[in-house]
Amino acid sequence: MTTTAAVYERTLEGFGAVRIAPVDPDRDAPLIHGWVNEDRARFWGMGGTSVEQVRDTYAHLDSLTTHHGYLVTRDDEPVALFQTYDPAADRVGECYEVLPGDIGVHLLLAPSAAPEAGFSGRLLVALIDFALRDRTRIVVDPDAANEKAVARMVRAGFEPGPVVVLPEVDLPEVFIPEKKARLAFLTR
Repeated sequence: MTTTAAVYERTLEGFGAVRIAPVDPDRDAPLIHGWVNEDRARFWGMGGTSVEQVRDTYAHLDSLTTHHGYLVTRDDEPVALFQTYDPAADRVGECYEVLPGDIGVHLLLAPSAAPEAGFSGRLLVALIDFALRDRTRIVVDPDAANEKAVARMVRAGFEPGPVVVLPEVDLPEVFIPEKKARLAFLTR
């Protein structure tokens, strides 16, 4: 697999080498397609999409300066899809007071990820470090019904925020349905 230049690399003792690289829509769409179409990824909101639709979504994301998609590997094995975004340029910014230094993130673990106890927590150490390199606060907005994701963020140190309704986005490039989300925040 040809790799895109990493934007972040960190070796965690006893865990392995974590590498974060921009998604290459053409190369990575088949892999991501398999992940987002599993039932366990239903909260990601891309179930039922084709490989072409996944490629188009990540090509659109790649064209933005405010939103970024990353493929995360552990010891060169793909383990997660990580997205960062400027909350002021996203629908979540309509639901809370965005502060200077805020960054929004989304995380989807690969189906084969978390093979051992503590996997997601250890991976989050690197992802949080990456997200807070030049920012002061992370906001997450998992689906309010995704109790596992909300609990995982709280265990990682996020403070639960309000339940909000993220408005529908209907653009020629992308459609995102309305979503009831639980906000949570982690300040450096």
